[in-house]
Order: sequence, then structure tokens, then C-alpha cells
Amino acid sequence: MTANCTVLTFRSRRPTHTYGEDIMATVAVTDETFDAEVRSSDVPVVVDFWAEWCGPCKQIGPALEELAAEYDGRIKVAKVDVDSNPNTAAAMGVRGIPALFLFKDGQPISNKTGAAPKAALKKWIEEAI
Repeated sequence: MTANCTVLTFRSRRPTHTYGEDIMATVAVTDETFDAEVRSSDVPVVVDFWAEWCGPCKQIGPALEELAAEYDGRIKVAKVDVDSNPNTAAAMGVRGIPALFLFKDGQPISNKTGAAPKAALKKWIEEAI
């Protein structure tokens, strides 16, 4: 079973803190850095489109951090805050969050929407790469 937050428009909400600000295994990506961090990456990239106010996004955050550490350089996990970076989310056709895209050689090769347990996320990554 998956859970997700449906988002039809991206409104700016100012959180009191930024979810993931202390994450070392993942990289925060913006509209400006998306191409360099994701499309130009030498390794496959899991892109997590998320928002501070999205409960399911917060549920999968720790699993993605753990997977980034486990894969240790074999993949990159990038996080895009849809409220702060609406252009990238719109360009990717994100309509609900959490939305995960797996990029390989600069192109999206797989995607899924909604929260899932770590084992399911790992299986999804393994099948795609």
C-alpha cells in the first residue's frame, strides 16, 4: 500500500525549518542545479520530489537517506522541494508527491508516486538499474 499527497498546484509555504537540511547522503537540488546534478550525473540518480507539509514525503525520507548511504556512490539521491522549485516539478509532470524518478544517463527511466517501504524502494531501484 502506498500513500501520497496529491498536489495540483504548488503554493509557496514557508516552513519553520527545512526537512532534510542535515542530510549528508542526499543532495538538495533546485531548479537551477537540476541539470548539473541529475541530467549530467555519471551515476544513476533517484530524484525525490517532496514538500515539508507532506506526511508521506517525510515517511520515505529516512529510507531514501539509508539507501543513499548503502549504495555509497553507485547512485545519487537528489531531493527537490516542489514548493521552492516549481519549475522542475512542472517540467517533470509531477502532480502528486512524493514522486520518485530514476534517471540513468541523463534520462528518466522509471518513476513512482507515493510512499513505499525501504525494501520496495530498493527493489524498484535494483530492477531499473
